[in-house]
Amino acid sequence: MNKITLITGATAGIGKACAFRFAKKGHDLILTGRREARLQELSAQLNEKYGIKVLILAFDIRDRKATTEVIAGLPDEWKNIRILINNAGLASGLNTVQEGDIDDWERMIDTNIKGLLYMTRAVLPRMVANKKGHVINIGSIAGKEVYPNGNVYCATKFAVDALTKGMRIDTVQHGIKVTQIAPGAVETEFSMVRFHGDAQRAKTVYEGYEPLRSEDVAEVVFFATSLPRHVNINDLVLMPSRQASAMIMHKD
Repeated sequence: MNKITLITGATAGIGKACAFRFAKKGHDLILTGRREARLQELSAQLNEKYGIKVLILAFDIRDRKATTEVIAGLPDEWKNIRILINNAGLASGLNTVQEGDIDDWERMIDTNIKGLLYMTRAVLPRMVANKKGHVINIGSIAGKEVYPNGNVYCATKFAVDALTKGMRIDTVQHGIKVTQIAPGAVETEFSMVRFHGDAQRAKTVYEGYEPLRSEDVAEVVFFATSLPRHVNINDLVLMPSRQASAMIMHKD
């Protein structure tokens, strides 16, 4: 088989764009997500366009038991994952702490932190045994700067930042690369999810300037994984040209 790349949250946005970018370079792909129909459609498109092998795994990474069992049960030919892209993540709600929805908090913590940990714990031991592998964690500018009403979401992305550093320390002696890619504003389903399906409110987030596209982030992710073996990008912040920080944008 070709080099195997596993992408979580592959049904849309950055995860889907990464699937196309890595397929174009001949990677065989393991794609995970909760929406099986979207995974099947994506698999068919990638196979037809690039002739690669695709294994789809429809489950929720918040489910510790499912994540552990699915990865442990991979067919032998799919076990040697070379690149893990921990992309699955979300924001839910935008409120002060005192007005926050605890269900929103738990959804973000369970997906952005625990889901990332479950998947990494399941995949990393075999990378260590093989003395090769690359873990890409999709972070956020929200993991570098806290902004108004972003409290818990920012906390989860600060956790991704810290976990990436911890993984780098824990695996450096085994030849494993670990990288965080931390984008600013990317026009995806992100704001629709954050605002619980309010399309008008979500639209305003990206008005008056050109945000990043999913494909821009996927290009940077692929670049990070394509460097020589002796080169590792620890942390990379990627922003639209019109965005200087989490809260400062130049809008028309």
